[in-house]
Amino acid sequence: MSEEFERYFTLGEAEQTRREVEPLLIEAMEGRRKVGELQDRLGALATRIMMTGGLLVSMERAARLRGEHDHVVQQVKSALEQIQATGCVVKDLEIGLLDFPARLNNQDVFLCWRLGEDRIRFYHGMDEGFAGRKPLDPRDPGPTIQ
Repeated sequence: MSEEFERYFTLGEAEQTRREVEPLLIEAMEGRRKVGELQDRLGALATRIMMTGGLLVSMERAARLRGEHDHVVQQVKSALEQIQATGCVVKDLEIGLLDFPARLNNQDVFLCWRLGEDRIRFYHGMDEGFAGRKPLDPRDPGPTIQ
């Protein structure tokens, strides 16, 4: 079952868009990591408040921490919205995986790129995921994994 997309990319358009959104993807990934750290700190603070009934807890520090968390969450949302506004799809924010809707051999597919790859070299069907990636050019061995 394939989805309808407002935009279908040529390989050239996808590659240009990839270069444009890569800094936003990195920003979103780093922000996601930072949100996780801040959530851990907020959780520890909540536990401490529960254990001490709120005594010995700086409410100013707690408010700063919550404000920082909310700010970073908003930055991540903004970066993701900017990426998605281009028509590409963020598939996995942890590893930096983007898909670009395209038509290949009269079929709807996703051109697939992962952060760290030098260019878009793979595609997969709309109902397949990263594991189903196939090379755009069967002669292209793809990037070497170090």
